[in-house]
Amino acid sequence: MTLPALSLQGRVAVVVGGTTGIGRALSLGLAQAGADVVASARRLEPVEQVAAEVERLGRRTVRVTSDVTDRTSLEQLLDATVSSLGRVDILVNCAGKIKRGATLDFSEREWTEILETNLTGTLRSCQVFGRHMLDRGHGRIVNIASLNSFVALHEVAAYSASKAGVAALTRSLAIEWGARGVCVNAIAPGIFRTDLNAELLDGTPRGRELLLRSPMKRFGRIEELAGAAVFLASDAASYVNGAVLVVDGGFLASGVNQ
Repeated sequence: MTLPALSLQGRVAVVVGGTTGIGRALSLGLAQAGADVVASARRLEPVEQVAAEVERLGRRTVRVTSDVTDRTSLEQLLDATVSSLGRVDILVNCAGKIKRGATLDFSEREWTEILETNLTGTLRSCQVFGRHMLDRGHGRIVNIASLNSFVALHEVAAYSASKAGVAALTRSLAIEWGARGVCVNAIAPGIFRTDLNAELLDGTPRGRELLLRSPMKRFGRIEELAGAAVFLASDAASYVNGAVLVVDGGFLASGVNQ
């Protein structure tokens, strides 16, 4: 028996929020696996930078900005990609927002902004690109969930609620769209060091506790998430639907580590 290929050669991927941190790592990982990749975000400069990196890998791309809180911008992103590259086979939803604060004093405005980006923004993107995929009878959608989809981290209740919602949305879309050729899954990253969180991870009691809970005794490298995205986007995952694939070095398995 020949196993389905992990290669994404000939596929077209759009990564929303795909220009920094985890999003950038997934954009480049998909390109390295053979896909043409459109990495989009709100600011043009990082869009241009990642597009140049995609082209250096020998893949095609489109330079276009988008904002998950603006449905029209997502529709324009879809139209620009289809116009230049013919279709969209793969959608990865990476746009996200987080703010730490005591829940008792957390403002409704801040709560709404986080859910608008992380949860409603993911829904909005899935609707815009999902319709295109359903019309074609084929597609792969990969949402970004979180450890917070399963467990609580201190003073990030809005983020936790949004990411629990992303996991639930992923399962709901999977049962609605799977029979029509569109598989919807999610990746739940563990603790990965980025430019934004390095100071927190390396110099605070919270960072030390997170490391203690990590059985591999290190934090993840963002490029270590690319394999999960490539797998879920490929034919090798043709019967994987509604899954939340945890990539956390064993964090959720952790009890007593010493």
